[in-house]
Amino acid sequence: MKKKTIKWGIIGPGKIANKFAKDLATLENAELVAVASRSKEKAVDFANKYNAEKAYDSYLELAKDSDVDAVYIATPHSFHKEHAILCLQHKKAVLCEKPFAMNLQEVEEMIDVAKENNVLLMEALWTYFLPHYKYVLDIIKSEKFGKVKTLESDFGFYNVYNTDSRLFKKEVGGGSLLDIGIYPIFAALSSLGNPDSIKAEATFFENGADSECNVIFNYKTAKAFLRSTLLEKTPTNAIFTLEKAIVIINTRFHEPTTVSIIENGSEEIIDFNYNTIGYSFETEHFNQLLRENKTESDIMTFDFSLNLIKTLDKVRNIIGLEY
Repeated sequence: MKKKTIKWGIIGPGKIANKFAKDLATLENAELVAVASRSKEKAVDFANKYNAEKAYDSYLELAKDSDVDAVYIATPHSFHKEHAILCLQHKKAVLCEKPFAMNLQEVEEMIDVAKENNVLLMEALWTYFLPHYKYVLDIIKSEKFGKVKTLESDFGFYNVYNTDSRLFKKEVGGGSLLDIGIYPIFAALSSLGNPDSIKAEATFFENGADSECNVIFNYKTAKAFLRSTLLEKTPTNAIFTLEKAIVIINTRFHEPTTVSIIENGSEEIIDFNYNTIGYSFETEHFNQLLRENKTESDIMTFDFSLNLIKTLDKVRNIIGLEY
């Protein structure tokens, strides 16, 4: 039986939306039909690039488009709630880029609206769906090499400080924590669960956005050392030291990469032979949920998204970061 074709719209045709659209084109029974931007010119250029039929300079017009089944939201963090709710109220399934929103209250509002309208909503934290990451989670959950003793995870790159860039704009959620620190924190929560206590410290740019954040999660039998920085390039890997082996998700751990297993002094490198950018995995999962009339993911659940934003809120509170 032929799968239903899921027709997509994109709100916010920026850098990540380009990657999403490229991968969407690799999937069977899915197509991009509409794109919306504040700039008509940007919307038209993006639509032409990815063969979408419609280009809007109004998010409302896209939300009202009867041809659109699902909307990918890739606007700056501070607009996620507004744009997600707009689409949900028009009965559009929503895949919203991470972080889901700016704080717990906003995420709760989004989930409430999704439930009221009986519409699918999911946070687009693509790492959870990547085969190499699922492979490592399986190792940890099965205790194949014993329990985790430590996790060391970082994400850092350098960009010239520029307050015109979304990355550095505090008012839209710019800074290291929400933009990239979410990934090491996600790695800890998805592998080890909630910590018993959290320590955190940060440095800040002149405008109050955090330039670097160092976090320690304390567990009964483990510790997680988590770092995000916009001041320098870092290895950006995730190193799990277990009782009987070391498991390393190699550089750019949050995207398609390899896994190293070091056991008894020898190293095995596992290549997952990715042939897409990696957004295809979460998108296909979402498409299938929609075909099955599901309103919540069984992987990126509402509970997990709520827990993630709660934890980010706790870290922000400790370092004194307010938006």
